[in-house]
Amino acid sequence: MEEIKFATRLNSFGAKAHAFWPDLKGKPSTRQMIDRAATVKGLTHLDLNYPQHIKDDINELKQYIEDKGLKVNGMAMRYNTLPEFQLGAFTHPEKRVRQEAVDLTKKGIEAGYKFGANLMTIWLGQDGFDYSFQANYDKIWDDMIKCFQEICEFAPECDISIEYKPNEPRAYSILPNAGTTLLAVNDIGYKNMGVTLDFCHVLYANEMPAFAASLIAKHSRILGLHLNDGWGKRDDGLMVGSVNIRATLELIWKLRKENFNGSYYFDTFPDASGTDPVSECEANIQMVNKLIEIADKLNSDEDLEKAINMQDSPLSQLVVNKYLFK
Repeated sequence: MEEIKFATRLNSFGAKAHAFWPDLKGKPSTRQMIDRAATVKGLTHLDLNYPQHIKDDINELKQYIEDKGLKVNGMAMRYNTLPEFQLGAFTHPEKRVRQEAVDLTKKGIEAGYKFGANLMTIWLGQDGFDYSFQANYDKIWDDMIKCFQEICEFAPECDISIEYKPNEPRAYSILPNAGTTLLAVNDIGYKNMGVTLDFCHVLYANEMPAFAASLIAKHSRILGLHLNDGWGKRDDGLMVGSVNIRATLELIWKLRKENFNGSYYFDTFPDASGTDPVSECEANIQMVNKLIEIADKLNSDEDLEKAINMQDSPLSQLVVNKYLFK
């Protein structure tokens, strides 16, 4: 039987903290959030932010996570929380600062190896611009490419995945959409590069999620998947399928066609509205399991294949309706 891997954003489990830790003073620790995540039925993996979540000895933390019945799916760099990178990590005007970002990434990759993970997700949150005449576009692009190349060469056995996002915190991100990201992957030129699809980021980049997945699978590799939902205006981080259920189903349908075997990672924000993160994560898992079940049926439905080949949208919608509404 196929094992579906479910991972989650660890910081989600700091939401509604008083309900789980009535006597807690301040924010929960990494280990406390792991404790809470471990209560989620069906959860198999965690992603860890580097360096924010790595405060303890790595071997001890790895054992602690395993004792809770979980594994580490991958590491995610978080330059945007560090003051030295506020003007950019891979695009900072000072070479010294760019090298600090590269060296920190290398340490994050090495930490991931110790956890048994060979996936590093890089979101360049601070790399971009806010004003006309602020940036030398040619230079910041070339600086970014060189940083990625050094990282790829350092760790050829590690999957280096770019998570693109249109904006926030910068007004314009240097990697805002699938097309620009694929240009970067091509310029970087290393086989261990790929892309992480974040559903909300794709929506407010004005992209169709399954089409973005198709382009990435054709020209690179889909190394990561961040599932959530939103209204297409910002990074809402709502529960999976709560707004755009058909687009979510089509994305999962496409991923199943591409034999995606990574984790279904939930990048949701229960902390934004005080939602219980355990029940929210369990709802996400149930939704994805159901959508995978439907997607697999759709993949063997000849009527859907014919409808898509003819771009017959009324017929394709009727076929999908047959499985969505029973």
